[in-house]
Amino acid sequence: MEKQSYDDTSQFPTPSQQEKMRVASGGEDGRMDKAEEQEPAMERQDYITGFRLALLLSALTSAALLVLIDTSIVAPAIPRITSQFHSLSDVAWYGSAYQLTSASFQPLTGKLYTYFNTKKTFITLLGIFMVSSLICALASSSKMLIVARALAGIGASGIQNGALTIITRCFPPMKQAPMTAILLAIAQLGLVLGPLIGGALTEYVSWRWCFYINLPIGGAITLVLLFVTIPEPKVTNDPLPTLHIIREKLDLIGFSIFAPAIIQLLLALDYGGNQYPWNSSTVIGLFCGSGAMFILFLGWEYRTGRVAMFPLQMVSQGIVLFSCLFMFFLGGMNACATYYLPLYFQGVKGVSAMISGVSTLPSIISQLILVIFSGFLVRKVGYYLPFSIGSGGLLSLGNGLLSLLSSSTPTRTWIGYQILIGAGRGLGTQAPLLAVQNILPKAETSIALSLLFFSQTLGQVIFLTLGQVIFINSLKSGLAVYAPSVDSGAVVAAGAGAIRSAVSKDKLAGVLMAYSQGIDHVFYLSAGIGVGCFCVAWGMGWKDIRERQPTGDEERCR
Repeated sequence: MEKQSYDDTSQFPTPSQQEKMRVASGGEDGRMDKAEEQEPAMERQDYITGFRLALLLSALTSAALLVLIDTSIVAPAIPRITSQFHSLSDVAWYGSAYQLTSASFQPLTGKLYTYFNTKKTFITLLGIFMVSSLICALASSSKMLIVARALAGIGASGIQNGALTIITRCFPPMKQAPMTAILLAIAQLGLVLGPLIGGALTEYVSWRWCFYINLPIGGAITLVLLFVTIPEPKVTNDPLPTLHIIREKLDLIGFSIFAPAIIQLLLALDYGGNQYPWNSSTVIGLFCGSGAMFILFLGWEYRTGRVAMFPLQMVSQGIVLFSCLFMFFLGGMNACATYYLPLYFQGVKGVSAMISGVSTLPSIISQLILVIFSGFLVRKVGYYLPFSIGSGGLLSLGNGLLSLLSSSTPTRTWIGYQILIGAGRGLGTQAPLLAVQNILPKAETSIALSLLFFSQTLGQVIFLTLGQVIFINSLKSGLAVYAPSVDSGAVVAAGAGAIRSAVSKDKLAGVLMAYSQGIDHVFYLSAGIGVGCFCVAWGMGWKDIRERQPTGDEERCR
């Protein structure tokens, strides 16, 4: 087989190509020059403009929104599903199956975007997601639904990082920040819209429409992408055969080690304290098996080098490592707020599920505004670090104040607290994405984005589990103090929406105090996570991402 003009695994051009790029850029000292030297040559960089830009951005944003809606839309439908299939013991799997495969496949999808056509890969993953949603809607048994949810997780694993990869292909560097901001801001609405849409569809139509709804939206997204040209890196006129790429470049051995490791970890976190005690042989065995597989995985990745699923040379770069840590903490904080704020409104304030979703809008609206505002502001000032540091500070302060919530907290107070955490999330959401896009060549961006989203997912799972442990233990200890005659098991089993029907009126005040205390303690954890964001933000690098003026050959390449 004829060799390529440069090594695909590192994406370094030939010396003659490097020399031409240095001459075009006027030197080799600049940061962006070095990044460009590592990118594969492109026949012509035609950036998207005008109506095509708006159409493409709408499609990508809708896809990311659809995935985030799907993560939470099932929760309100679970009671109806378990009643129809008589499958109360399968409750945990309706969410876990999706989460397990999504987390496991995220790193692999990053490799797919690196070595295969971006648009075709994105449409394929979206197609898997849509077909799986159809199977979910048509499911005739609980097991069929669980398998379909797992398949949907595989499709969803590459949609968010795929959307951001397409943005790096289609928009010039200085437009990527605001475009990323718009996509992330709107997509985050899915975390709130999911339960609202799921509850409405389940109550007024059928729980099956929680999955049918993905089909027309996904179809419209596919049609848009089919008629929009996405620039692709032109690596060589004689590309490697597909089977050779799969065998040599995708690190399937690494994936076969990594997937069991992460699945065992997530199962241990899911089982611990729920189906099995934390000190049970099942949970301990899963943790030990996961640890052993992770050690084996790291050894294999070190041996594999730059074609590894997690290239250690990439992760060892300080900016990439600290960006992943920032996403890890930010994902955990988002998950705790998303789950426990509605729990506060339903359990302590006694409002319906619909009203509890509406009550969380202050944090979502402030996040939406700050994500867009910071995206355009980063474009002007050129630095993302002040925004990530400010994000950590606001998250620490906002979650610390949320830990003061009680049954008597006035509306204006909890609105103000939510605005603070929403602003913190808005300032920090895109900073790690911009950091890795700025430091790495475009050919490695999709892998880096998959690492960031994997870190986010892992943070969500780990901190949600810790939050659940803290909440349940605090609730039980609070009940022992404020309502000692109440059966704590009955309160836990009743859930937030049925507390008032599970206990007598004379004991309700004590139960609500215990419930509020449990939620407050979870926000102690969230405040600590905010401190973690603040600390790791300093390692994300003081880099100017403003585009220098192109010269000569570079201008012609545009």
